[in-house]
Amino acid sequence: MVQIGDKIDVKILGVDAQGQQLSLGIKQTQANPWDDIMQRYPENAEVTGKVRNLTNYGAFIELEEGIDGLLHVSDMSWTRKISHPSEVLQKGQQVKCRVLSVDQTRRRIALGMKQLDDDPWNTTIPEKYKPGQLIRGKVTKITNFGVFVGLEDNLEGLLHISELADSKVENPEDVVKVGDEIEVKVLRVDSDERKIGLSRRRVDWTEEQHRMEAEKEQQQQQAKADKQAELKGGLGSEGPLIPSAE
Repeated sequence: MVQIGDKIDVKILGVDAQGQQLSLGIKQTQANPWDDIMQRYPENAEVTGKVRNLTNYGAFIELEEGIDGLLHVSDMSWTRKISHPSEVLQKGQQVKCRVLSVDQTRRRIALGMKQLDDDPWNTTIPEKYKPGQLIRGKVTKITNFGVFVGLEDNLEGLLHISELADSKVENPEDVVKVGDEIEVKVLRVDSDERKIGLSRRRVDWTEEQHRMEAEKEQQQQQAKADKQAELKGGLGSEGPLIPSAE
């Protein structure tokens, strides 16, 4: 910032006569960039900045000298689950973002990349993927509860372990491997939860089999609801009802 011998403008901040000291400030000679931050970076505005730093939870984007915005990892993609910002960004990279919010008091600006585009979960995804549809995808990840299948760029569906085969599967890797291309059937598209449920064992099912399975699931849900209602009915303000000795 400064070198010995430089002539600089400063403002006197305090005088300590007893200690014979003056407190000086450089930044006080300039306008505070946060004073009119709301006018320069209004919400919903598109901005361009440089990636200054990467953390586990997001990236700090330098909008101008002294003004950084936080691009949270959850605001980088509508469809892709990003574990670390380094998967999509690198230091020094120029990126375009949208201003999500500005907190002038706490000096914080929240930015988003995915907000530059419409949410595909409300438009193209439910239009493209329908329950009962047969599609091919590549196994991208295997967990103890199921398999993630890549349907298109940055979009995955979940093939639950119970939907891998007609017989009980203990380990998904006994059935499929990462990189395998498999045919699956779309069971459900949940835009609120941002999930696509898939099945492999139902690929060749007939309409009658689907109807019987739906009735079975409906009966199970009804039985569960009846049991919960029965438990609630047996609880009064003083706890469970206990038959009297009479």
